[in-house]
Amino acid sequence: MIRDIQLRVLPQQAASDQGIRSSVAEEAALEPRRIQGLRVLKRSIDARQRQIFVNLTVRVWIDEPVSEEAFTTIDYPNVEGRPQVIVVGAGPGGLFAALRLIELGLRPVVIERGKDVHARKRDIARIAREHLVDPESNYSFGEGGAGAYSDGKLYTRSKKRGSVEKILNVFCQHGAQTTILSDAHPHIGTDRLPRVIENMRSTILRCGGEAYFQTRMTDLIIEGDRVVGIVANENVIENDNENSVQAVRVPVGVRVKEFRGPVILATGHSARDVYRMLAAHNIDIEAKGIAVGVRLEHPSQLIDQIQYHNRQGRGRYLPAAEYSFVQQCQGRGVYSFCMCPGGFVVPAATGPEQVVVNGMSPSHRNGRWSNSGMVVEIRPEDVGALTATFPDDDTAAPESEVLAMLRFQERLERLCWQQGGRRQTAPAQRMADFVNARLSYDLPESSYAPGLISSPLHFWMPPFITMRLQEGFRAFGRKSHGFLTNEATVIGVETRTSSPVRILRDGDTLHHVRLRGLYPCGEGAGYAGGIVSAAIDGERCAEACAGEFSAI
Repeated sequence: MIRDIQLRVLPQQAASDQGIRSSVAEEAALEPRRIQGLRVLKRSIDARQRQIFVNLTVRVWIDEPVSEEAFTTIDYPNVEGRPQVIVVGAGPGGLFAALRLIELGLRPVVIERGKDVHARKRDIARIAREHLVDPESNYSFGEGGAGAYSDGKLYTRSKKRGSVEKILNVFCQHGAQTTILSDAHPHIGTDRLPRVIENMRSTILRCGGEAYFQTRMTDLIIEGDRVVGIVANENVIENDNENSVQAVRVPVGVRVKEFRGPVILATGHSARDVYRMLAAHNIDIEAKGIAVGVRLEHPSQLIDQIQYHNRQGRGRYLPAAEYSFVQQCQGRGVYSFCMCPGGFVVPAATGPEQVVVNGMSPSHRNGRWSNSGMVVEIRPEDVGALTATFPDDDTAAPESEVLAMLRFQERLERLCWQQGGRRQTAPAQRMADFVNARLSYDLPESSYAPGLISSPLHFWMPPFITMRLQEGFRAFGRKSHGFLTNEATVIGVETRTSSPVRILRDGDTLHHVRLRGLYPCGEGAGYAGGIVSAAIDGERCAEACAGEFSAI
């Protein structure tokens, strides 16, 4: 007999298989020897009261052996010689689009401007060590996309629950821990996700697909009302062994190359050159609302004490605590974003004269600090008032109105770079000092490796953002006693929460509203927000593309 049993147990009982087994036997009035196996299907922590509980849904095999695998696998066929589809971008949208294309019998050709996930790690390390940002290989560009080295959180507000389960199973098939199938807030971690991504690429290549790194799309090939391919600049690699990433490869030149086929455009939210190329071609795009603010970093012990209502913090059996805040302030939402318990603040710029911060956590979430984006909702109609607050900017250039949000991001990132000493040093301020408009004469220790510099963020950031953040922080401090403190650090600026542009597509066919053969995909196209939702959208675009092939 197989039964699914709901449990509400203490953290120490949920911390081991034996503890769960004993709780199941007691709840179901079973002799322990009758339990032949069990699997945790869902796990969440209830920290609303002083006594913390863990809620579990457990599948139990009673008087019979375990009869199912921990996760469902997909048998990917060989697609050599099949029609090809060009997938631009090897983030979650592009990788899951490529895998779904293989399922559907089409051959993906993945084009990625950055390096493979292993090689880009060296370039990311240089940002902290030398303050040098490679514009093609950084926290946003490269195999795995922005999520590969900025946390690997897998929870989503998407309503497509069936699709979410499939995405998690594909991750498990490629090496992710099976706990992501049961945790309320599944998380792979930046220390484990790169190997999972490498395994996905191996599946694509083994099945007859192709993957090109350091190959940047520069244009679309358009014939009539149809996109039939792309033009790309491909780095010529010394001692090139096709599709190999085992050796250090040195670019010795660039060649222009065409790739023919329908195009799934999954370039991520930071590919600003792509948005400008589309606008130059008068391809239908529109400005989209974003959220902008700062990274807020607390000692993780303090967050554990606050969230778990215990001066001792989380103790032996609980994970690093999470939080989530939202507040309406002067007609706009102020909220926490991408909370990283036990994690690090990282430099996420993608080009020169930019300072951008993001957050990540390793799989164990055992760092000394916890951080979160704290951001203010910005709508396209707000940009005029916002940009009027900037000092004269000789880099400004007249551009299409649809790029107004993008331009605002760039100006704020440049201003932050100037405040940080024109390096990757980030301007920062103690939290209570920020709220009370005081300069911080010193700063707490921080996880941000390139270093912090004390700066009056309350003074130089646009008042539209500053005043709402100050009001939001006061409200969050009232909700959680001890949260508003000078032990916490406000670090500038968080601007890459989502795409500033939406590439318009038909709601039914998912191809571009005017150009057939072009499938805007994922977060960069304005249709997703995070790893799982981008992966879901990648699969949907692959299915739409396959449907067009079958209709021909």
